[in-house]
Amino acid sequence: MSLDLVKADEHFIHVYNRAVCFVKGEDVYLYDDEGKKYLDFTAGIAVNALGYSNDELKNGIKDQVDKILHTSNLYFNEPAIKASKYIADATGLDKVFFTNSGAEAIEGALKLARRYAYDKNPNSKGEIIAMNNSFHGRTMGSLSVTGTEHYRTPFEPLIGGVKFANYNDLDSVKALITDDTCAIIMETVQGEGGLTPANEDFIKGVRKLCDENDIAMILDEIQCGMGRTGYMYAYQKYGVKPDIVTTAKALGCGVPVGAFVANAKFALSLVPGDHGTTYGGNPLATAAVCKVYEIFEKENILDHVNEIAEYFDEALKGVMSRHSDKITGVRGTGLMRGLAFSEEYKAADVVKACLDKGVVVIIAGGNVLRMVPPLVIKKEHVDELVKVLDEVL
Repeated sequence: MSLDLVKADEHFIHVYNRAVCFVKGEDVYLYDDEGKKYLDFTAGIAVNALGYSNDELKNGIKDQVDKILHTSNLYFNEPAIKASKYIADATGLDKVFFTNSGAEAIEGALKLARRYAYDKNPNSKGEIIAMNNSFHGRTMGSLSVTGTEHYRTPFEPLIGGVKFANYNDLDSVKALITDDTCAIIMETVQGEGGLTPANEDFIKGVRKLCDENDIAMILDEIQCGMGRTGYMYAYQKYGVKPDIVTTAKALGCGVPVGAFVANAKFALSLVPGDHGTTYGGNPLATAAVCKVYEIFEKENILDHVNEIAEYFDEALKGVMSRHSDKITGVRGTGLMRGLAFSEEYKAADVVKACLDKGVVVIIAGGNVLRMVPPLVIKKEHVDELVKVLDEVL
């Protein structure tokens, strides 16, 4: 029996326009309360990298449920110890702090950068350079470094000392650096901002600026990390390493968990009492993290992403060529892709039409149709998506 979705929305604060209630997932498909089947090219906004109902992941979580769910961070727990090494090895960094979400990871990264600057100079203003068109989260700190004005304006005043440069414009970054700058924060691939990867010269130039000025390079890999670009973390494509990286979303493949990770130079700035969390890094969440990394390795997920991404790219270019009056470009990299639409056509209308036809896609900034599917999709799933896109367009 289907739900009355109007009544279902009665006790929610209305910040989402929901249209469907999903009740089950299998592989790369979702099912709503009426039994309708949907091909999922959203993955819970880049979260469900392994699709739905992965037996190994489910069993790993169930096993932990039978042991212990929570202890607090006043004590060690075994899954967190194991997960911290997985993340350190995957990022090439040294120290991990677990959070409940990506936004909390951003908050911690900003605090760490400011604490490092404070240790050098207690009079530092802790200025942060962020990027226009960026998105880092909805909390007050993460919103403060989100470079899209309409997200920030209703909630100002936010935290101070934040300046915005232009993404992929190194000169605009250089112009903002002062003696009070403590960090440069950016997404390695802008997600909400329209699926735009960093240029190699830009990201390497930012790394050089941070080294020269002894400031933190913070890379937000919450959406583009965990294999989505064909690298475990997108910055690895460029041969650079941040001082601090944030990770979440696919880190737990559906279990809420995030982390900020830092090299020892910056990580050692935080001392007992500087930061904390009740639930972050609890045994249930970190047991999921461990299983995700194990499955990624065993199933060669990165190799699969690189193989299917090439096919996906060609398929989307085909869609663009057949609908060149509507589509102005193919965006993104790996399995983080977008179709940019001309002004007279709305990506949001395409999202709704696709949903009606049983395909789940979402939008990104700049009138872009965003596709961030489970990393386990196959060529036949790409073909199924393309068929629906052609019909809709």
